[in-house]
Amino acid sequence: MTRTLPIGAALLAAGLLALLTGVLPAAAALALVDRVWPVLTFVVAITVVTELAAGAGLFGAVGAVVARRARGRTPLLWAGVVALAVTCTVFLSLDTTAVLLTPVVLSVAAHARLDPRPFALVTVWLANTGSLLLPVSNLTNLLATHHVGGVREFVALTWAPALACVVVPVAVVAVLHRRRLRGTFEVDEPTPATDPVLLRWSAGVVALLLVALVSGAPVWAPASAAAVVLLAVTARRRPGTLTAGLVPWPLLVFASGLFLAAEAVQEAGLRAVLEQDLTGRGPWTLAAAGLLGANLVNNLPAYLVLEPAAAHDPRLLVALLVGVNAGPLITPWASLATLLWHRALVRAGVDVPWGRYALLGLVVAPLTVAAGVGALVVAT
Repeated sequence: MTRTLPIGAALLAAGLLALLTGVLPAAAALALVDRVWPVLTFVVAITVVTELAAGAGLFGAVGAVVARRARGRTPLLWAGVVALAVTCTVFLSLDTTAVLLTPVVLSVAAHARLDPRPFALVTVWLANTGSLLLPVSNLTNLLATHHVGGVREFVALTWAPALACVVVPVAVVAVLHRRRLRGTFEVDEPTPATDPVLLRWSAGVVALLLVALVSGAPVWAPASAAAVVLLAVTARRRPGTLTAGLVPWPLLVFASGLFLAAEAVQEAGLRAVLEQDLTGRGPWTLAAAGLLGANLVNNLPAYLVLEPAAAHDPRLLVALLVGVNAGPLITPWASLATLLWHRALVRAGVDVPWGRYALLGLVVAPLTVAAGVGALVVAT
């Protein structure tokens, strides 16, 4: 994750230079801040919650329970992880899956003494590709909802592509790692919590947070409240664990720089060019543009740039969502969820090289987006 710091600093400097020289108008910069501050606040708050809960032993305890429930059968454990990833993404958003579920999945694999890589890979892929069904599943969906109608109208258009975009990555991981996902396993005995009181507080706060995240409130608010409560409890129980490293500074700088630089490029003329070239295009073209844009810059700015070309037709807008939601599987920066997921892997000592990740994504991303658009075309 620290490798993103110099890149993010360079992007941030470029964006600020564009602001100072007038390439990026102040009004556009303020509008950008208004759009992205809830996202970045949520990312910081949920990361702090995750770090503190992990330190209290919560994810290890949950992982031990999930491993025991599989009764020693690896395919059953695999199916459980897939179900958890899809459910968490659909109802709690892709970033929540990346931050909260990844440590659980890694802990499950550790307790079962299985290779964590297929479980980690399917988690991040489903965090992205599974984020189509509901408006709360992805911030891009929330931005698109007012063009589509209510939740019912949204689901009526997204259910078929959402299903297709879940099936493809699960099938690919199952085939690639078929030998590792067979047979049985033995579960290690759970390690007793070093501070049961802190563990109970962490479990209670995270449980309430999961409920609050689907309550309809802006997700940054309950996440921030949960972070404050856990910081207070941890300060009383284990004050030595509170450090500045709880905040994902490299990711914060990188995301801020990325958004600012992308907005500057758009204001410099890219938005007008894309609107002109893509207006009147069909769902396949818009989805492909969304896939390409997400992997070049990031799924959120890619959606914001391409939205005007699709906003007049809900069907085209959903095709664009397929591209920007299910397509960012190639580059690390294509979605914040991917960076958050990798941060959890680094913390757990699990190595998934970016080169291999990108090569797999070059195959899976186009297949998944094509399946999603095909399902949309057939269903509508």
